[in-house]
Amino acid sequence: MVLATFNPDKRRELEGLIALPGLELVTLAEVPGATAPEETGATLEENARLKAEAACALTGLPALADDTGLEVDALHGAPGVHTSRFAGPDASYADNVRALLDALAHVPPAARGARFRTVCVVCMPDGDSFASEGVLSGSIALAPRGTHGFGYDPVFELPGGRTLAELADDEKAALSHRARAVRALAPQFARAWEHRQTS
Repeated sequence: MVLATFNPDKRRELEGLIALPGLELVTLAEVPGATAPEETGATLEENARLKAEAACALTGLPALADDTGLEVDALHGAPGVHTSRFAGPDASYADNVRALLDALAHVPPAARGARFRTVCVVCMPDGDSFASEGVLSGSIALAPRGTHGFGYDPVFELPGGRTLAELADDEKAALSHRARAVRALAPQFARAWEHRQTS
């Protein structure tokens, strides 16, 4: 299966969530000539589907893509589909976190509610496809904390008080938005994978 991403952080998360006999995972970084399609969708599912369809067409392999949005109540749901480029098209993780904290500079802790929403789409070479969603609710911290994870993890605070970046990898894998989306997808993909192996 090809993971429709060049992001090594996503690969590390997904490898621990997808384990089926005979299934080997590769990313687009390992596919010669692969490029990421422009994310022109108006929704997370549209963007995930664009990426999965492109990766499947390029490689002839089953493809899994995800798109994740951070929805902040005080920003009326932004950055949403623009999460990875909130601070600009070439923004780093740190740039995006800084832009988010700046946008919330005058918002009190009680009004900093937020959620991560991940949509996963699998496209099979036979044209079959399926999607799932995972949501993790929390709030935006006043300042970054923690050294694990990536992206907005240092400022995404869980109800218990820790940020995602303060969780060990196995703790995050147990409850993250991406893990929830992949687990919701797993039964459908397992059936499709078994059919592919036996047909």
